[in-house]
Amino acid sequence: MALHDSDAPRTDWGPELRRAFDRRAALEHYSPRTVKAYRGWIRRFLAFHRWRHPRTLAADEVTAFLSHLALRGKVAASTQNQALAALLFLYRGVLEIDLPWLDGLVRARRPKRLPTVLSPDEVRAVLAAMDGATQLMARLLYGAGLRLLECARLRVKDVDLAARTLLIREAKGDRDRRAVLPGVLVAPLEEQLARVRELHASDRRIHDEGAGAGWVELPRAFAQKSPQSGRELRWQWVFPTTRTYRERSTGQLRRHHLHETVLQKAVRRAAERAGITKRVTTHTFRHSFATHLLERGTDIRTIQELLGHASIQTTMVYTHVLNRGPLRVRSPLDDP
Repeated sequence: MALHDSDAPRTDWGPELRRAFDRRAALEHYSPRTVKAYRGWIRRFLAFHRWRHPRTLAADEVTAFLSHLALRGKVAASTQNQALAALLFLYRGVLEIDLPWLDGLVRARRPKRLPTVLSPDEVRAVLAAMDGATQLMARLLYGAGLRLLECARLRVKDVDLAARTLLIREAKGDRDRRAVLPGVLVAPLEEQLARVRELHASDRRIHDEGAGAGWVELPRAFAQKSPQSGRELRWQWVFPTTRTYRERSTGQLRRHHLHETVLQKAVRRAAERAGITKRVTTHTFRHSFATHLLERGTDIRTIQELLGHASIQTTMVYTHVLNRGPLRVRSPLDDP
C-alpha cells in the first residue's frame, strides 16, 4: 500500500495515513485504549520530526525520539516501550515496511517492582469503609481477581449465578476467561441485577414513547450483525451509570458503564478512612487475591488461569511477596 500524503498539512499526519492506521488497528482487534495510545505516540513522533512522512524516517530518527522521551520527557521504561510498540505498528502494520533496523532497537529495561499486597484484615477494613455499587465492585476485584475494566465492563449475560462464575470477555490480550464468583457475592449480585433489570425496563418504556432510550454500546461489529441486541437486557452493563447519553451516529439514548475513576476514587478514600498507610489502588485487590490464594496452597498454574496471564512468569511475581521462604527466616535480633 503506497501512502504518500504529499498534501498533508504540517500540523497533522495526513488523512490517508490516519485511515490506514484505523483500518489496520481494527483488523488487529486492538482495544480502544490501545488505539488511542498508539495514535498519540505516532502523532508525537511525527511532530518531533516536523511532520516528515514516516517513510523518510529511519533508525536514527526513531532512536532520537525515544532518547528524547527518556532524557527530556523523563518517562518510565514502560512508557518508552509503549511508544516503541506504536512505532513498530506504524512501520510494520500500517506502512507494511519490514525494516531490519526495527529488530535492532533496544527496549528500555523495566525495573522489577514487587506488588503491594494487603493482608486479609486490611482488605476487610478497606471494604468495610465502602458502600453501594463501588463496594460490590471492589469485592469482585478481590474475590474474583478482576482488573478494573474487567469489572466495570461486566454485562448481565456474563454473570452465571448458578455456576458461580463470571465470563470475562476480551480481556487483556483479547482473551476470554472464566473467573470464580465468590458465594458471598451471589445475593448482592442478584440484587444488583434486579436493579439493572428495573432500570432497563424503565429505559425501554422511554424508548417505546419515541425517545430512543434503552440502548447500550455493543462490541466491535456485533452492532452491525445484530443491531437490535443493544436493547436486550442481557447486553446491559452490570454496573451502569445513573445518566444516559446520546450516541451521535444513531441518535440512541445509551447508558455507559460506571466510569473507572469513580471506583478508583472510592477505593482511595476508603483506604484513607481505614487508616491503611500502604498505597492502595484498585489493582491492589487483584494482587492480594493472587497472593492469598498462594498462601492457601493454590497451585501457580491455576492462579495463572484465573488471572488470565499469558505467561507463568508474570504470575510468579506473587511468589516473591509470600510470607514464607526467605521472609520467614528468623532475624538474629529476635533471638532471646
